[in-house]
This record gives sequence, C-alpha cells and structure tokens, in this order.
Amino acid sequence: MDIAHSPILQPVVALAIWTMIMWCWMYGTRIPAMSRNPKIDAANLVGTTGASLRAELPEKVSWKADNYNHLHEAPTVFYAIALVLAITGYGDGMNALLAWIYVGLRVMHSLVQSTSNRVLVRFVLFALSSIVLMAMIFHAAIVTFDIHL
Repeated sequence: MDIAHSPILQPVVALAIWTMIMWCWMYGTRIPAMSRNPKIDAANLVGTTGASLRAELPEKVSWKADNYNHLHEAPTVFYAIALVLAITGYGDGMNALLAWIYVGLRVMHSLVQSTSNRVLVRFVLFALSSIVLMAMIFHAAIVTFDIHL
C-alpha cells in the first residue's frame, strides 16, 4: 500500500475537518455576540491575550474558542504520529483504529466543552484520548527505533 492510501490518513483529515467546523462554530457565535455588545468596539479593538474580550462575551461563546484552541494542542502530536505511522507503513489495522478512536474522543470532548462544559466529563474524555495517543506514540516508537519486544 502506498502512503497516500494509508488508512490512518482518513482520521487525520477527519480531525482537520472537525477543527474547521469548530472554527465556523466559534466565529458563528463570537461575531454576533461581539456585535450585540455595546462595550465592544470591533473597529478599534486592540489585540491582547483575550482576557479583556473574554470578560465582555458570554461564557458559552468563549467555550467554543477555548475548544478551538485545544484542537491545536494535543492533536498536533496526533497529526505528527499518524504521519510517522503512515510513512513507515504502519498506518493500518490497530493504529488506524486507534486514530479513529482518538478522533471520536476529541469530537466528543469538543461537543461537551462547547455545550455543557462539564469539567469531569471533559477530563475523562481528554484522559482517554491521551491514553489512546500514548498507545499510538508507543507503536510509532517501536517502529522508528526498531524495538523488538
């Protein structure tokens, strides 16, 4: 199988698509919330760390932005490891399944954080996705360091 058709690339693209869906959801709620708030002058707004803008927006609007940011943290490791597994010819079978599980858990994490934002549920989903990612990293390490167990 050539790299371009490695099954692990499908969940990689799926998570990238999900990230852009979150981008749309974030701006679809943030821009209207900003335009309704008389305290926000978008034309003269100066960039900051976001704390001043966050204070003026409803929490539920900020939750989407928080999640969009989170999709640029641990998932970057997922993208790198998935590409390593694809390049080395190990992007199928168990590794592809783990990648899909990771994506599913991240999507569920996004939905929880963006709607109810229940911390315990988010933590469980994040922890599970991290364990799945660790398994993928372990598999990639075995392959790239030629470890024989």
